[in-house]
Amino acid sequence: MSIEYAIIIKNKTRLESLIERFNTKAQAKFYIERSGGDFFDYEKEHEIFHQSLSNVQQNLVGIVKNKIVERNFLHSFIFNESQIIITVGQDGLVANTAKYAKQLPIIAVNPDQERYDGILLPFNPENFNSAVQNVINNNYKSKLASFAEAKLNDGQRLLAFNDLFIGASSHVSARYKITYNNKTEEHSSSGIIISTPEGATGWLSSIFNMSFGIQNFIEKNNEPLKHAKPKNNQLIFAVREPFASKKTKIETTIGLINDQSKLIIESFMPSNGIIFSDGIESDFLKFNSGSIATIGIAEEKAKLVLE
Repeated sequence: MSIEYAIIIKNKTRLESLIERFNTKAQAKFYIERSGGDFFDYEKEHEIFHQSLSNVQQNLVGIVKNKIVERNFLHSFIFNESQIIITVGQDGLVANTAKYAKQLPIIAVNPDQERYDGILLPFNPENFNSAVQNVINNNYKSKLASFAEAKLNDGQRLLAFNDLFIGASSHVSARYKITYNNKTEEHSSSGIIISTPEGATGWLSSIFNMSFGIQNFIEKNNEPLKHAKPKNNQLIFAVREPFASKKTKIETTIGLINDQSKLIIESFMPSNGIIFSDGIESDFLKFNSGSIATIGIAEEKAKLVLE
């Protein structure tokens, strides 16, 4: 099937979100500056983003028609094989898009290389055209990325491109029973992060950074600790701040998940238990007492264009 449209996925800038909150740009500026913030940085970020977005659209002229879809409409947008997906935004936008893309090729564009690391963003507004042409000609290089999957005992499921969080929706401790590699124990912790290879440089890396900081404080070890690197057919989980007591244990706090080794979590939280994915708290499953989650690798894949 030939490509008929490029679907450009974008998110609101921080400035647009502020104006939506305070009704006018002047009121948003007053709020930020009164709080001691630098409103110019919001304006600069907004200007650079929209210039990049405009460049992307202009560079598509003569190649393929395009339409813009806002991130918050992704869950209801129907993708099909006549489309190519172009994300213009931070790495998280790729994660949000991939869950709905039905393995259509995704070309990820970094709109502001001075601001965003762009681990998942191999292209910029000036060099992405060749990838578009390659996809149209069905002659492109890509990689398939696995999703993490949380499946509840009532049949509900949730996918994550970067990571899943299992815990309490507030700052209270999460209570649950964890089973991994035929070993079961009860936990009280700040929750569990389950990361894919693509997500290993994100939230999970902050846990490793914290561990390194503590180790460095105790041992004065100055060798940098970066992040875990699970393979494509693996997930890695880490328990945040596990608490040891007469009832709760701390022996199972990190491990790899693959096709042969899954993670099973049973909630002991009467309320406010939650599982959310990719840092979007609105994309969640309730995880209260009686709920059992089995964590593994989903059958779905994301197709990320490399060139």
